[in-house]
Amino acid sequence: MTDVPSFDTIKFDVADHVATITLNRPDRLNSMPPAMADDIRTALDYLPILRARALLITGEGRGFCSGADLAGDRSGSAVGGGANSRKALRNHYNPMLLALANVEVPVVVAVNGPAAGVGCSFGLSGDFTIAGKSAYFLQAFVNIGLVPDGGSSWLLPRLIGLPRATQMMMLGEKIGAEQAADWGLIYKCVEDAELMAEAKALAARLANGPTVSLGTMRRVLREGLSQSYSETLDAEAKGQYIAGNSADAMEGIMAFQQKRKTAFKGR
Repeated sequence: MTDVPSFDTIKFDVADHVATITLNRPDRLNSMPPAMADDIRTALDYLPILRARALLITGEGRGFCSGADLAGDRSGSAVGGGANSRKALRNHYNPMLLALANVEVPVVVAVNGPAAGVGCSFGLSGDFTIAGKSAYFLQAFVNIGLVPDGGSSWLLPRLIGLPRATQMMMLGEKIGAEQAADWGLIYKCVEDAELMAEAKALAARLANGPTVSLGTMRRVLREGLSQSYSETLDAEAKGQYIAGNSADAMEGIMAFQQKRKTAFKGR
């Protein structure tokens, strides 16, 4: 059995097939230096090794992620000039976000407070984002003379349309969790006290589902955002071939025929 690794900037554990990544810089509202992006990326590599079937992401303390660390160590930082920012994005943040997009299990994000800057982009990069009522989403870049990053220029228009994405980016105003849910920016807004219970229950439900099917579904959905209709039809056919050959698909068909509850194993 592979041991769960430890990290400097995050907490990482796996229990009952649910992996949990907790951003762990609560004294800085979990601001994300390049080292944290690297830690997250490394943790993602362990998901198949540790047989995780769902991923839950949240933040320690009273914030989810306040963005890049603008006041911390400048070594390899995303601040300190355009060249530094570009280097940090290309070498640290973007590889982590691409790795997250490509994981083969469902991703639940529990936003427990401010999600600003790259923390906003990161918080919206899962399959299900659940936010406590006190949480908010902020594209803060314009307020310090920068442009959005973390994939938000691609993600936001697809989630909420161009006018609202433009509002978030160009006005740099907080979007509360309830408004985010009304817009369709996130999956659900819940009471703060219920956030983690809701997120854990959803992650557990997904972890007990047909993992091959869910992972294939995740990939086809995301690829479809930049494909033609005919390309998506072909991707669905290929995905159905993969899922249809899984042990879970055979279990699902047998359970249906035998009129019993399914017992998916993630294979």
